[in-house]
Amino acid sequence: MTAVGSGEGFGSIAWWGLSPALDLQQECPLPLSEEGEPPGAELLELNVLLMGSVDGRHVLRTMAQAARWPRRRVNFFILEPSLENIARQMLFLTLALEDPDKMGLQERVEMFLELWGNSLLRTPVAGYLQAQAQLLARLLPEPDRLQELLPLFSLSDLKFRERDGLEAIFRFWGRATPGAFPLPQLWDSRIRHYLGSRYDSRVGVSDWDLNMKLHDRGARVIGCREYRRWRDTGMAFELRDPLAYHVPNLSLASSRLVVHRGERVCARGYWGDVATGPFIAFGIETENKNLLRTSNGVPTKSASEISLYNVTTWFRELNPGPSGPGSGKEAGDQEEIGAPCVGPPDLGLFRVHFLPLDSAANLPHRSKFFQRFQLIYTSCGMLHHLRPDLRACVAPGGLLVMELARYLVDLRAEQMAIFVERARELAQAAGFSSLPPGGDSHSPTDTDTFARFCLSPDP
Repeated sequence: MTAVGSGEGFGSIAWWGLSPALDLQQECPLPLSEEGEPPGAELLELNVLLMGSVDGRHVLRTMAQAARWPRRRVNFFILEPSLENIARQMLFLTLALEDPDKMGLQERVEMFLELWGNSLLRTPVAGYLQAQAQLLARLLPEPDRLQELLPLFSLSDLKFRERDGLEAIFRFWGRATPGAFPLPQLWDSRIRHYLGSRYDSRVGVSDWDLNMKLHDRGARVIGCREYRRWRDTGMAFELRDPLAYHVPNLSLASSRLVVHRGERVCARGYWGDVATGPFIAFGIETENKNLLRTSNGVPTKSASEISLYNVTTWFRELNPGPSGPGSGKEAGDQEEIGAPCVGPPDLGLFRVHFLPLDSAANLPHRSKFFQRFQLIYTSCGMLHHLRPDLRACVAPGGLLVMELARYLVDLRAEQMAIFVERARELAQAAGFSSLPPGGDSHSPTDTDTFARFCLSPDP
């Protein structure tokens, strides 16, 4: 740590991604010759390896928008750096798939965003977290029961100690008292460590990071007030009365080794992002271009409002449910979405497989993964796992989508350029060649956010 801070604003664990959510079927569409399969034909599969997606946003959007594409089975293979990331994704996806007769659309959406990006929760949201964590902790030791109630998930690849660790996380969420994780104090401590001598000028530092970095890099819809509030308190989405938020969000707790009195000990705390914020994943892009309008050069909608709209849209597509009070219609009618009016996706076509934390090096040597993946996604924090032997896991003509560090606040422009060059070198060493920007399926405006590659043919 230097006098001006640690320079580690993103932390040692990622709670949210540094890029907008993708529809992975759009990234890897079926060949035109296979879109019109006869009714009795066996469904094709899309097998996707997601390395470090951390928050499930790509899975959520892909499932929600599946009805826009020809039917096929989709297997998501999730490789994360920590068990806490797996636990949160299970929490978010079970919430997204809650029975609409038990919980209205608006309630589900608000609960999702608050759990996902807030340091403090309302009492009903904290109650849901506790109840759901207790349920998941009971189901983990019973694979058959888990498969019956939550058929979306497959934990069969996890090691026994990882399942035990996952169960321990859920039990902490379900039993811990607010005093066991004093997040406001931990957040302030994390900010002090990050800013160092700049702590007393943290408002000015926050405004500089927003205007000179995030805005300049394309995230102009993030408002000064919402960003400053999040940097100061960890509250990204105040969807209700601010006084209603007072229970620490236990799902943001993680452990790491720290040095205490000369010894390395495991300490639970908040070790995540305090620089970029949870606005990028859902809040800076939308299909409804009306939400991106500006007035006198200032966006008319904030990242929080766009996040609310996007998640509402995807939850409605995922599980339409009944219309009426509490169904969330006030968040935007179907005509505003700008997408085809389609029925709900067949959720039985999806499976989420969680892989062991250390499995990146072993995947190329397991026969079940030989030429298995048509698409690989890797976050900017997992690029070191992109090694030449990973080529053995990629199907012929397979694609690679690589998240870049565009919204990593601590990186300067020259460091970002070095990062991009290094990422391309790793992709080429693994046998991939760059795809031209744009193409038929994605906008060229996101080429600073993602780099896309195709597996080169064997020489």
